[in-house]
Amino acid sequence: MAPTPPHRGQLRAQYRGRVDNRQAIGSWLSGPRAAAEEAGADFGYRGEQLGLPEQGPGSIARPGRRLGALVVDWGLCVLIAYGLITHGYTPSTSNWALLVFFALGALTVTTIGFTPGKRLFGLRVVAEGTGRVAPLRALVRTILLCLAVPALIWDRDGRGLHDRLARTVEVRI
Repeated sequence: MAPTPPHRGQLRAQYRGRVDNRQAIGSWLSGPRAAAEEAGADFGYRGEQLGLPEQGPGSIARPGRRLGALVVDWGLCVLIAYGLITHGYTPSTSNWALLVFFALGALTVTTIGFTPGKRLFGLRVVAEGTGRVAPLRALVRTILLCLAVPALIWDRDGRGLHDRLARTVEVRI
C-alpha cells in the first residue's frame, strides 16, 4: 500500500517553517530605526529634540500630509502656468509652473506661514526659535525645495534637508 500524500495545509506549514522568517523580513522592511529601537536605542518621538509636542497642534507634520500639500500646491501652480501664462500646454509650461511655485512658496511662507496646500492639509512653516519665518529663511527654503533633492533627504525628526538648512519646521496647525 502506498503512503498517503500530505494535505495542502501540512505542506504549507512545512514550507513556512523552513522559509518564512517574518521577524527578519519585518526588520528589513522597517529600516534601521526600527532595528535600532528593537536593540534598545531610544530615539524619542519626532520633534522631541526641537521641543515640540508628540502629537496634535504644534507637532511635526507627517510625510503624508506634507506630500499632499505639495501635490496641491504643484497642481495649482501648473494650472496657473497653463491657463494664465502659456495659454495651453507648451514645452515651457513646466518651467513657468516651477517659477510660480517658487514665488508662491517664498511669498506665502514669509507672510502668512503656509501655502494654499499646506493650509488645506492643516500645516504651517515656523522658524526653529522665533516661530515667524524671516524672508531670507523662506527664500533659502523655497530655493532648496525647488531643487527637490534636499526635500528627499530627511533627518530623524522627519524634517527635510531644506527645512534643516533654513532652520524651519513644518508643524500641524
